[in-house]
Amino acid sequence: MMLIKKDQIPILLVNLCFLLFFTLLFLSRKDHEFLMYIGVIIFFLILIIATNRKVNYPNHILWGLTLWAFLHMAGGGFYIKGVKLYELILFPLSKEYHIFRYDQFVHIIGFAVATLVMYAILKPILSPDLSKWTALSIIIVMAGLGVGALNEIIEFLATVVLPQTGVGGYINTSLDLVSDLIGALLALLYIRMREYGIHGNTPEEKIIINEP
Repeated sequence: MMLIKKDQIPILLVNLCFLLFFTLLFLSRKDHEFLMYIGVIIFFLILIIATNRKVNYPNHILWGLTLWAFLHMAGGGFYIKGVKLYELILFPLSKEYHIFRYDQFVHIIGFAVATLVMYAILKPILSPDLSKWTALSIIIVMAGLGVGALNEIIEFLATVVLPQTGVGGYINTSLDLVSDLIGALLALLYIRMREYGIHGNTPEEKIIINEP
């Protein structure tokens, strides 16, 4: 049995192409930090392929993960006027906290997608009637933030293993987590709109968590 569906093959090919490109790019620069991140992406790509049939990941989520991975690699690989893309200020909202940077934008996009992945994993244990939307919302958002915390742990390990990284300090980590929360809340809004629509039934009328 094939682990991926026919309509998911283009998604896999896009991932393989840009992973090869960025691997060669970071090898040529001896950028060990982002070579480590390439390894992390490959690990999760294999994990998603292995669990694809069981979880039945929607294609729009897989494309979202692909976009996130590309934006992350581009942030470390591309420069604009001598400034690494990850350091680029998109909108100068605060000089003290360096907001709003490309880095924070990627965190918002990335952990919105991560929250959608968590929802896709949780959805099989749901039935057509939901009695407690508020409780489910908290679970979904916290699950997405859990992935964000895992990401910060990986970045911390990079600072331990490698002599020099672009991870940043405490304020950067805190801003990353705030960005993750914004992304998770946006994903929750997307789930509400996609599952129930603007004028559809309220979630309280549609889903309940299955009891074991």
